[in-house]
Amino acid sequence: MNKIIRKLAPETYLQSYASLFKLGTPVLLTQLGIIAVSFADTMMVGAYGLNELAAAAFVNSLFIIIIVMLFGFSGGVTPLIGALYGKGEHEEGGTMLRAALQVNIMVAMAFTIVMVGVYFLLDRFGQDPDLLPIAREYFLIILFSLIPMAIFNCFQQTANGTTDTATPMWMILGADVLNIGGNYLLIFGKCGLPELGLTGAGISTLVARTCSCLGIVAVFAFRKRYKVYWKALFHSHAGRERRKRLWVTSYPLMVQSGIECGLWSVGAVVSGWFGKIQLASYQVMNTIAQLGYMTYMGFGIATSIRVANFTGIGDIPGIRQITKAGLHMVLALATLASLVFFFFTEPLVHLFTPEHEVALKALLLIIPLILYQYCDGVQLTYVNALRGTSEVKPLLWISIVSYIVVGIPLMLFMAVTLDMETVGVYYSFSGALFVASVLLILTYQRVLRRLENKKR
Repeated sequence: MNKIIRKLAPETYLQSYASLFKLGTPVLLTQLGIIAVSFADTMMVGAYGLNELAAAAFVNSLFIIIIVMLFGFSGGVTPLIGALYGKGEHEEGGTMLRAALQVNIMVAMAFTIVMVGVYFLLDRFGQDPDLLPIAREYFLIILFSLIPMAIFNCFQQTANGTTDTATPMWMILGADVLNIGGNYLLIFGKCGLPELGLTGAGISTLVARTCSCLGIVAVFAFRKRYKVYWKALFHSHAGRERRKRLWVTSYPLMVQSGIECGLWSVGAVVSGWFGKIQLASYQVMNTIAQLGYMTYMGFGIATSIRVANFTGIGDIPGIRQITKAGLHMVLALATLASLVFFFFTEPLVHLFTPEHEVALKALLLIIPLILYQYCDGVQLTYVNALRGTSEVKPLLWISIVSYIVVGIPLMLFMAVTLDMETVGVYYSFSGALFVASVLLILTYQRVLRRLENKKR
């Protein structure tokens, strides 16, 4: 273990890059797999019909908040498991997994109840009435995938915390293949199956998420590496204190993730005010945007894992260096993504829609998309660094200030008052992310000074 976790000297950046590359590459491949599914969903649904594409954009904009919040909440597991792994306390890690499952399933059930309420309010969001019958069926199917997703997240974050980022990668990539195949069969009615359109895409997503959940549970049950964790999972008592500790570590991440993602969901609703053409173009551009965000998110997660490992042994210089190395890698990937967006704009847009008007509106969003890549990369790195230290409570007020106090008014001003419509929505993201980046850097420096003072 000492060979894995050790105090790093300032000149060992190459070692930092290497460790992040080793951890981050499986996560990167996982994110690319998710992007592939998102691309395939949008392409197949877009090819099926404009109404289906716009309905998918509307429903996904509502569920993405919940999905991101569930993932953010499970993110509280990683620093706790990572610190225990760094100290070699594997049995305690299994007990912590038990507590994580209990808390995460309860949160997923609460979100399911909330979304049932949202279902009965779908006609209150000011969307095109033609979309509602299609959207309602799709909404209900996605609703049933929340609990399997929460269970998968717990096992995924536990594996990540033990530096095993490859296992979740294979589970998600397998689910992606299943999802894309199901889309082909059920959206268009191939191989004698019924033609279900957007409903078919929803069924494919539900089946894929359920299978990935069962798959990762099977890995923990039968793989030797997780024998101690599996045994503790069934033969230990989680206890109120562990559940409380998980809640305290997890809920700020959940709220931060939800508020940030909520800004993009508000963007979808606002774009829908200007018609289904603008809403469909917004969906196309958000799908393309994932090529950047989901790609460098992998190295943000790797940074969080390494920071958690260093936090477990109190190595503050190691935390500083691994965070800087992570930032370098994320910004390099953000630059690469921006170059792809700039030079391959039209081919990317036309991949997702044959509708000429949708493509024209989407092309207008490329420049504002490129502008926010760098602030997004910075804020993602420092969110994950703070997550690795378990000092996550400041993320609450940072999110409120950046995305609610600044982001939403700026969006309404640019989109409605300045009459920039969906282009204004996209430009407002840069302002919100810039504010978040500055506040996160200042908070990160303050947290590390406090950790240094504790050591003294």
